[in-house]
Amino acid sequence: MDLTIEKVPETHLKPKPDGKSLGFGAIFTDHMFVMEYDAGQGWHAARITGYQNFSLDPAAMVLHYGQAIFEGLKAYRGENNQIFLFRPKDNLERMNKSASRMCMPAFNVDEVFAALQALLRTEQEWVPAAKGASLYIRPTMVATEAGLGVRPAKKYLFFIILTPVGAYYPEGFNPVKIFVTDKYVRAVPGGVGTAKTAGNYAASIMAAVEAQQQGFTQVLWLDAIHRKYVEEVGTMNIFFVIGDEIITPPLGGSILAGITRDSVIQLLKDWGRKVVERQISIDEVFEASSEGRLHEVVGTGTAAVISPVGSLFYKGNTCSVNHGQTGELAMRLFNELQDIQRGLLAESHGWVARL
Repeated sequence: MDLTIEKVPETHLKPKPDGKSLGFGAIFTDHMFVMEYDAGQGWHAARITGYQNFSLDPAAMVLHYGQAIFEGLKAYRGENNQIFLFRPKDNLERMNKSASRMCMPAFNVDEVFAALQALLRTEQEWVPAAKGASLYIRPTMVATEAGLGVRPAKKYLFFIILTPVGAYYPEGFNPVKIFVTDKYVRAVPGGVGTAKTAGNYAASIMAAVEAQQQGFTQVLWLDAIHRKYVEEVGTMNIFFVIGDEIITPPLGGSILAGITRDSVIQLLKDWGRKVVERQISIDEVFEASSEGRLHEVVGTGTAAVISPVGSLFYKGNTCSVNHGQTGELAMRLFNELQDIQRGLLAESHGWVARL
């Protein structure tokens, strides 16, 4: 990749925020990566430039037909100010899968990873050192061709922006309250539920707003056909500790294949725990709770990393999980993943890339 770097003058650099009081996704760094695609020419004009607005034609096809995909990953500051990435190429490869599903052009993962590394070196002072904080990385691709008519666009824009972040949920690493909905559905097998495309998240907003108005943190989606089998939370995959099993819904075409989900499954197997990927109904979860066999519920995702669930609310009934307290498994997963991501703990899976 022929990459040019246009640095912002030092006099125009933004002040760095206090790493101990970061929210999520509200502050953006000085620079971004951008490249463009034209049918017949491929990807070109790769550059690191100042963070800035885009100019789009009112007929840009992303605005009308929703060809928009994105990813989310993080950079962490470890000991001796070293910066680490967690499974970055897996995120980029997943983005190419999303692109394929949405009829958008693939990119060279190695070249984009090299560009990301160059961007992070340019912005390395933005990687916070505070415990629990990180630099969130958002690669995005949108269709920019001006034209009306439902078809794949011939022009695209790919960009990467960076934002220093703290905990995703206001509760931090504390149990969250989840609302289970059977009124709305997120995705169906054969649809685009496995793609990280913008429309999936737009479709989830109403249920999330209604849940938050009732005092809940997030929504747990059920399957679209039977409206009884657990799928995923709006921003997380989900695990249930029932008896001596750890159960998580299978990837059946309507659930996002989470990088953190996959990492947790591997860690649990490394620890000798019994992990089962199978359909589990919300009624089975509540029944296990009433029988005292539901020990923990754990959410996993890049933004929250590990999130203990303190309660589930479904059809007027509340299922309390571990007396609303953070469980032993959630704590161990959170601590171990954080240590791996910051280069403090050796791992044998090749997950960590040092900048």
